[in-house]
Amino acid sequence: MLLHHRRRRISIRSEVNLTPLIDVMTSLLAIFMITAPLLTTGIPVDLPKGDGKTMTSSEKTLDLSVDAQGNLYLASQKLSRDEMLGKLKAVVRENPNIQIVISADKQVSYGLVIELMAFLRQSGYMQVGLKTDAQTVE
Repeated sequence: MLLHHRRRRISIRSEVNLTPLIDVMTSLLAIFMITAPLLTTGIPVDLPKGDGKTMTSSEKTLDLSVDAQGNLYLASQKLSRDEMLGKLKAVVRENPNIQIVISADKQVSYGLVIELMAFLRQSGYMQVGLKTDAQTVE
């Protein structure tokens, strides 16, 4: 008597379900698309027009802003003039090669921008960039 043993082939299905992965990636993409523009916007400043050259560098820049009411901002933090001087001195000690860019509203008096540049000079910065709107001057 011959016994024939039938072997069942057991096959393992090794499939990866991509649906949850696609859902998560789509959600993350939507979140980043919504929040990225919010992170790059800073103080609402109506910049004067100019056709200066764009600064290009691998170094980080520090943005100083002056809004239409004359309030001073370091990055997006509102500071008084005394606080500004202390913070700028701390930044120059930490990173003496950082580039400074001033964004001042076109309604701000020239004297206030010069005062901010004097703060920078007292802190040890000798070269400062002034941010303008990229459109040509009329």
